[in-house]
Amino acid sequence: MIQLSQNITLEPITIYTSDVLYGLMKEIYPQAYNYFWKDSGDWYINAQYNKENVLKELLEDNASYFFVLYQGKRIGNFRIIWNEELPDLETVKTVKLHRIYLHNKVQGKGVGKQLLLWLETTAKEKQYELIWLDAMNEKTQAFEFYKKLGYQYHSHCFLNFELLYDKYRQMSQLYKKLN
Repeated sequence: MIQLSQNITLEPITIYTSDVLYGLMKEIYPQAYNYFWKDSGDWYINAQYNKENVLKELLEDNASYFFVLYQGKRIGNFRIIWNEELPDLETVKTVKLHRIYLHNKVQGKGVGKQLLLWLETTAKEKQYELIWLDAMNEKTQAFEFYKKLGYQYHSHCFLNFELLYDKYRQMSQLYKKLN
């Protein structure tokens, strides 16, 4: 367990808790993204959070995968990929924030900000020079959040998921230089 603040803790996800992760994402993901999908996001949850895929992600040497706990309760997940390069950017030591999903009941309580500040501090300690992430263009609230924390636009890409409505396919790649 990693204590970030009095209320926020990171708990490593293991293969033994993959079913808990799946159940949590069945609750959290549709609240934010169901209207992006022709099937309300079921395909995405089943593809990303099935036991086999979670095990594959847990076996990656350069990744850290956590439950986010708020006041002792699991309210989201947070996945980091160390040494993941941002395409078309000068080669520097980079880390990718791969996933951050939080229950809507904790929005506005500073949980996301605490997570990103912890990531910045940890990345600096490990001598990383840049953090980057992919953000859905249609989630303007998330863009404003990242912008307030100093993230800048780099480029964009498009998701090829068959069940995703066309107007929600674009994602922007955002980055923040450290130091």
